[in-house]
Amino acid sequence: MVVNYHNEPGIDFTDSKNVESFKKALEKVKGELNQKIPLVINGEEKFTKDTYQSINPANTSEVIAEVSKATQKDVDDAFDAANEAYKSWKRWSHKDRAEFLIRVAAIIRRRKEEISAVMVYEAGKPWDEAVGDAAEGIDFIEYYARSMMELADGKPVLDREGEHNKYFYKPIGTGVTIPPWNFPFAIMAGTTLAPVVAGNTVLLKPAEDTPLTAYKLMEILEEAGLPKGVVNFVPGDPKEIGDYLVDSVHTHFVTFTGSRATGTRIFERAAKVQDGQQFLKRVIAEMGGKDAIVVDKNIDTDLAAESIVTSAFGFSGQKCSACSRAIVHKDVYDEVLEKAVALTKNLTLGNTENNTYMGPVINQKQFDKIKNYIEIGSKEGKLEQGGGTDDSTGYFIEPTIISGLKSSDQIMQEEIFGPVVGFVKGKDFEELLEIANDTDYGLTGAVITNNRENWIEAVTSYDVGNLYLNRGCTAAVVGYHPFGGFKMSGTDAKTGSPDYLLNFLEQKVVSEMF
Repeated sequence: MVVNYHNEPGIDFTDSKNVESFKKALEKVKGELNQKIPLVINGEEKFTKDTYQSINPANTSEVIAEVSKATQKDVDDAFDAANEAYKSWKRWSHKDRAEFLIRVAAIIRRRKEEISAVMVYEAGKPWDEAVGDAAEGIDFIEYYARSMMELADGKPVLDREGEHNKYFYKPIGTGVTIPPWNFPFAIMAGTTLAPVVAGNTVLLKPAEDTPLTAYKLMEILEEAGLPKGVVNFVPGDPKEIGDYLVDSVHTHFVTFTGSRATGTRIFERAAKVQDGQQFLKRVIAEMGGKDAIVVDKNIDTDLAAESIVTSAFGFSGQKCSACSRAIVHKDVYDEVLEKAVALTKNLTLGNTENNTYMGPVINQKQFDKIKNYIEIGSKEGKLEQGGGTDDSTGYFIEPTIISGLKSSDQIMQEEIFGPVVGFVKGKDFEELLEIANDTDYGLTGAVITNNRENWIEAVTSYDVGNLYLNRGCTAAVVGYHPFGGFKMSGTDAKTGSPDYLLNFLEQKVVSEMF
């Protein structure tokens, strides 16, 4: 039944038929906005009096959804349901669980336009970015289904005379998934269903800004026939239930994608053994980056400028892999900067319902933070392009380029998570790499060079988890570019890799004497 893995295609919006079809999806989703979203515990919906609103970041007068808020009592009930469901779910065969995921992927594929349209409104995603997000969610699910098939029989070990030995994998229990708002479907679906296909059960706490997108997965899981309690949906205030989820004696693992501050807090709290806890918790964390594109001399300056601009300003720079540092050889610095500024001037900014290249940033907190960094950067260097901000109707920030910076400057060291890129100059390739590594983070990076010796040096010395030659530093593809970083970028769990499911499995050895 299971065919070979291949990536889910996007939608070609140069075809007018596809444009019209997607506009209809947007219209349908718009007509369903301001809906009420429940908790889902043991397969049962629960609407609470205490709620919060999900808002369209491109049009803050538009309410996306009214979201029920889970209490600590609700979390306890969800753990009870997950623990009970685990007793039977772990006994499903690897094949049955994998084929269930393939069924889930098929339903998502049929609803791809709808899910993408939700992200246009709820996350302010441009059309291509939203479709790519939904497609990547399908990719993760399909890839992990096949990964479980490959792990199902364990790995070979030696036998002695009169003895038969088996080495195999088993699920570890109930865990917690805390996904981000920037890839509200792909990362959310992947980090929820990877442990599930491995035989575990999950409490899913969706990102506060994108709960409707996450709830779409719950609808699909119900449609596909997932047993009650295997995935429980507990949106809520992180101050009330965040630490409570991590600290619980029932939590075997936490998979988290988000800020460094929250990730390190989770890592620290999960290390404490609670009363009655009989295991050590696992933390799978991806905590962002301060990613750079290194530009050597004697290169195609058009390629360099395009790589920087697309990596810096795609989805308004709200990617952990986004280029926020352009580290350019002095011989081509002025030319690359000039071309990057020219390209940036042509980018469209506005409500992504209208298929603009860039949309809003996600919320007021991020808007204020990015605006402050632009003010700091304008003092540290020279504002070459952009810098304008407008939160009168939505959270809009112009794509911004700041030149003449030093590696030690604040905006070259701290993660901004917005449409801001700083340019710094280096005298030779050795200094370019030195600057590239001058950060606490080590997620992605790219090198634009025609010098093979310099590329080999970068492969060895550029300390990032994902390194690319002669292209941008974003757009990792599931199955091709396993994704995860070094240093303070996280635990390098490498999503979309042959090893990812091992985070949610234990190894067991059985030795039988004859």
